[in-house]
Amino acid sequence: MGAKASVRIAEHFEGLTDPRRREVTYPLVNIVAMALCAVLSGADDFVAIADWSREKKDWLARFLDMSSGVPSHDRFNAVFAAIKPAEFEKCLLSFITALHEVTEGQVIAIDGKTLRRSFDAASSKAPIHMVSAWASANHIALGQVVTDAKSNEITAIPKLLDILEIQGCLVTIDAMGCQREIAEQIVVGGGDYVLAVKGNQPNLHTAIKGFFAAHLEDDCSGIDCRRSESHEKGHGRQDDRYYYLAKLPDGFDEGSKWRGLKAIGLACRITTHADGTQTHDTRYYIASRYLSGQKFADAVRGHWAIENALHWQLDVTFGEDQCRIRKGHADANFSLLRRTALSLLKNNTSRKLGVKNKRLAAAWSDQYRLEVLCGR
Repeated sequence: MGAKASVRIAEHFEGLTDPRRREVTYPLVNIVAMALCAVLSGADDFVAIADWSREKKDWLARFLDMSSGVPSHDRFNAVFAAIKPAEFEKCLLSFITALHEVTEGQVIAIDGKTLRRSFDAASSKAPIHMVSAWASANHIALGQVVTDAKSNEITAIPKLLDILEIQGCLVTIDAMGCQREIAEQIVVGGGDYVLAVKGNQPNLHTAIKGFFAAHLEDDCSGIDCRRSESHEKGHGRQDDRYYYLAKLPDGFDEGSKWRGLKAIGLACRITTHADGTQTHDTRYYIASRYLSGQKFADAVRGHWAIENALHWQLDVTFGEDQCRIRKGHADANFSLLRRTALSLLKNNTSRKLGVKNKRLAAAWSDQYRLEVLCGR
């Protein structure tokens, strides 16, 4: 099994350019494999990667040529600072999708996250902002693009869509990505979209808000509209959610401006707290497919999986927000390692554990670590 794991990893990293110009001591595949295994097992910086690799040298030697030993943490840092993130991402994605097939036609959520500690005052380097794509059903990070600031999500999202296979998928993006060019790119790519609409598209937002204000009084009974609702109680509160997706009405002024627009939607959450007070949250959407009420609700709620299943886990379980790695491309590449490790752990079903405890299990159990790496 170790030999098979070695072949599988090597196959997917053959196209990764080695950034080192002098004669190398440590094969690049060794450095990548050691780093991935170590992060999977709880390492959150290059010192930990080097220490873990030395402790597990005999295990690593089962499927890597370890005759040159283990690099120092500074060498790990230098190599990952120089590797091109776009190439590294393609290799990691090739590896994980070979283990876990992405379900056709599923929801792909796109959202951004700032790595707060990645700024460097000494070099005036701004904190990096990662725009990521998350396959909600399969729990796989499908790709990410690095930007310098949150405002650059508008330019990063098209780059991310270029590297994704969205044929037949439903792409969800928050209001920052509600742009006509992005909607067109999704449709041209063979996908559908559900885009949140806020004040950055004032005319569209006003038109949708006015439409539903005129029809909600009779519960949209006079128009083509599909509905869904859910009621959940817990944590000292009651959450009632209502979803409405209306077929694009005739004469809707904004309709012709958006490629493939077929429906407009509303999602309302009413939260009743233990003291009897209520809070209301209403959001508006455009969609390129007239979905069923339940599928629209699933798309809206599924989008938040990228917050809960990806971003929250990266912060709480992998300590991403506290990470001070910032040299060259090292911050972006380490972020890719985290996302790949998270995807591998979430897709492992051999043990019924949370992600934090799966990392612990991978740290102390050689057998379990191989199960995760082999997609079991």
